[in-house]
Amino acid sequence: MKKLIILSTICIAFVSCTVNEKPQFIGIENIKVLESTSKFVTFTADALFINPNDIGGELQTDDIKVFINDNEMASISTESFDVPAKKEFSIPLKTNIPTDSIFSNKSLGGLIGSLFSKKVKVQYKGDIKYKVLGFSYTYIIDKTEDVKIKF
Repeated sequence: MKKLIILSTICIAFVSCTVNEKPQFIGIENIKVLESTSKFVTFTADALFINPNDIGGELQTDDIKVFINDNEMASISTESFDVPAKKEFSIPLKTNIPTDSIFSNKSLGGLIGSLFSKKVKVQYKGDIKYKVLGFSYTYIIDKTEDVKIKF
């Protein structure tokens, strides 16, 4: 009888937890240069989410590509990120790109424009995957901003 009561309690608690929605992807924000040296430029951005569910899950970034002036420069892959329950949260996206790669001759027009304005077009493009209790969902990321570089 005790086992039946315990099992019933666990089932009711599990059923009352909401997992009926995936976390809401708000967008990519705060794309900026964290640091710039003669060798590397460190770009950062935040992927913002809201989780309406009573339980968390995990998010994983696999091969989010970073494009500078329409040229692929790097990819970001991180460890799994634990999703908090009933909260707004962000995932940091950070990458180091060699300075000479940014100002290479791949795109002469982009190079000349970037040298005069000291701005580059930064694009994050790829997928973030959400997993919880056998359920998964993929968020498609595609965000572009012009970012100023200081040397």
